[in-house]
Amino acid sequence: MMEANHLIWTEESRRECFRSGLLSVRDTECRSPEGKTRIFTVIDCPDWVNVVPVTENSEGKKFLMVRQWRHGSREMSLEFPGGILEKGENPETGAARELEEETAYRAENLIRLGSLRPNPAIMSNTVHFFLAENLIPLAGQNLDEDEFVDAEFVPEDEVFRNLGDSPYVHSLTAAALALYFKRTIPPISSRA
Repeated sequence: MMEANHLIWTEESRRECFRSGLLSVRDTECRSPEGKTRIFTVIDCPDWVNVVPVTENSEGKKFLMVRQWRHGSREMSLEFPGGILEKGENPETGAARELEEETAYRAENLIRLGSLRPNPAIMSNTVHFFLAENLIPLAGQNLDEDEFVDAEFVPEDEVFRNLGDSPYVHSLTAAALALYFKRTIPPISSRA
């Protein structure tokens, strides 16, 4: 990989502008590689997890997804289960917890797919993605008091075909699918 030290900005100072229970916003004054300073706005929030639960039977592969109302877009979204990591929680533990809480299923196998930055231009956090296999049903969901979520099995090809159209509009679902297919589909160079 090529060295890129000539592109690095140095933080000189920071000032918190806003804080809520979910996130904080700060202005950070940074010095460019040429020595000029500028102020950039950064959103700080906890890391997230996103889980791709998969089951396979005679009907083919299906994803276990969650349907819920999203306040930002003011519409229903059908997406993979996930959420914010609790303070001090490691990503794998958080992924298992979110899967169980939102879907009422536990995974015998939880496999790390990778980690991405949701929007590194303005956000400081990371989202961690996991594949969940060999799903075991539990007694029921364990939702937060402000969560209203339905869990449902959706054919893999339906999700892939309709990604980008309502209700498959969550960008983390697209990112999760990309990492899932990276793991499950052979590279183009190895296909005959």
